[in-house]
Amino acid sequence: MFQTSLDTPVGMLFIEGTHASITTIRIVPANTPTGKSCALLNHARRQLREYFKGRRASFDLPLDLSLGTAFQRQVWQVVASVGLGETITYAEIARRVHRPSATRAVGRAVARNPFMIVIPCHRVLSSKGKLTGYAGGLAAKEWLLKHEQAVLL
Repeated sequence: MFQTSLDTPVGMLFIEGTHASITTIRIVPANTPTGKSCALLNHARRQLREYFKGRRASFDLPLDLSLGTAFQRQVWQVVASVGLGETITYAEIARRVHRPSATRAVGRAVARNPFMIVIPCHRVLSSKGKLTGYAGGLAAKEWLLKHEQAVLL
């Protein structure tokens, strides 16, 4: 397993993976140690830097979704389809995975998303359009949404 980190406006991103795929991207404390990196993780760092500079709207990275359940993977695929500057509600995701009464299960699946920013769970809002739960904190979620809106202008 390889590891690297990237300092961003929303905190330190920890990126882990193999030569073949990324296994996690998450916000960690600034002093979190990392091990040896590889070409794929360096490529992920470049794409994330481009995103934060407003030069990238989507990501082209091989993600290892195998740690998620079939339901979680369905939810993550829906979240991954939400475009830059767009938002979606937990209820809409539940409808798209054909489980309209599973809003809470969708929320749990979104919370377990191992690929922050790349699978843009910050774009998921409550049914009333409010910012709710984000592993990186609500301030980070708000920053990411404002950043994307600014990029679109």
